[in-house]
Amino acid sequence: MKLLNYTTGYFAAILLVVLSAWAGLFYYNMLDEIYDSMDDGLENQKILVMQKAAIDSTVMGRKKFDDGYYRIREIPAPTTKKPKDIYQDTLMFMQNEQDFEPVRMLTTVFRHQNRYYELRVITSMVEEDDLIEDLLYSLLWLYLGLLASILILNNFLLQKIWQPFYRLLNHLKYFRLEDSRQITPEPTNILEFQLLNQTIQKLLHSNINTYVSQKTFIENAAHELQTPLAISLNKLELLAEGNNLQEDQLTQIGSVMQNLERLTRLNKSLLLLSKIENNQFGQEEEVNINQLVQKVINDFSDQAAYREITVTLQENTVCQAKLNPDLAAILFVNLIKNAIIHNHAGGEVNIQIQKNEVVIQNSGSNQPLDAQKLFTRFHKNAASPGSTGLGLAIAKAIADLYRFRLTYAFAEKHTWTIHFHEPTA
Repeated sequence: MKLLNYTTGYFAAILLVVLSAWAGLFYYNMLDEIYDSMDDGLENQKILVMQKAAIDSTVMGRKKFDDGYYRIREIPAPTTKKPKDIYQDTLMFMQNEQDFEPVRMLTTVFRHQNRYYELRVITSMVEEDDLIEDLLYSLLWLYLGLLASILILNNFLLQKIWQPFYRLLNHLKYFRLEDSRQITPEPTNILEFQLLNQTIQKLLHSNINTYVSQKTFIENAAHELQTPLAISLNKLELLAEGNNLQEDQLTQIGSVMQNLERLTRLNKSLLLLSKIENNQFGQEEEVNINQLVQKVINDFSDQAAYREITVTLQENTVCQAKLNPDLAAILFVNLIKNAIIHNHAGGEVNIQIQKNEVVIQNSGSNQPLDAQKLFTRFHKNAASPGSTGLGLAIAKAIADLYRFRLTYAFAEKHTWTIHFHEPTA
């Protein structure tokens, strides 16, 4: 959900609560004012009727409301000296409506010629249900109007205000450390956006410097290590070819050479892994996966034949993927080599090529591998002490680089699946 829509949702909910509370307060205040106004009118009508009764005796004969707004009837002397005026709501049949309608009535007692009379004065009042209905519709239209105003404000004013932020976000979305070009912030007069731009510029500048420094160090260290390792191996080979060495000395030299060769492979693998994670393989093209897999199988045919491992290839369709050709070769070399090496003598490797995926199955141990540690660096099978433990980590890094999906499953056989993107139209 976008930030503008998120805030609009909160505004709409808060506005509904505020308007509802305001409507309740307004309703009761309005009723109070209406009652005060009607009671004042009834008080005035009472005084006029009493004054009229003092000069016109016919007024005392008004016994019903049929022909007026008041009625008078004689009562016994009240028990109190000053009876209180009573205001109340009641219903009265209205001829024009042919129904009972609410009225406000004042009941009072007055004295005339030493006799006491009860006077009731009425006035029509607002129907509460009609008032509530009108107020509800008014509140609804007010809420919709305010909500429409907020939406218009968000879509035009706020969206324009937030443009520098969205442009900066778009620059960050496509920013890559290997591309040393700096992000040019959008000019803005808003202090918070200026601080954000300055902070991001400092952060990116620091990260780029750190990245370049680490990249240079890794490359230099790897290249510097290659030369003494190669020299050491050559000298050990020359030493081993001499005739004046005993058998135990030759055994020790062979062990040292194996460690140095493993160190050489490890150095190359770490350098390759670093380059993959730093995205230093920029060239991409459509790679024919069928031809590539066939070539890798041919390269490992001697090794598979030596261990009597049967490798079968089932091509259901042509599979193509867009990536760096060298990384594509490294990806399938590592996966197929892993399936051959971690297999038993006389085992089998089955490879199926689908439209957007390649499935590699191999026999081997009867227990599944640890899926949590499978693609971590330096995790290796105890039965292969000479392995660097980086083959699957490199394969996973290549898959992650191009957002492919590399998975492992076990069901009688070890199954590796590399799923490519769906081809775009």
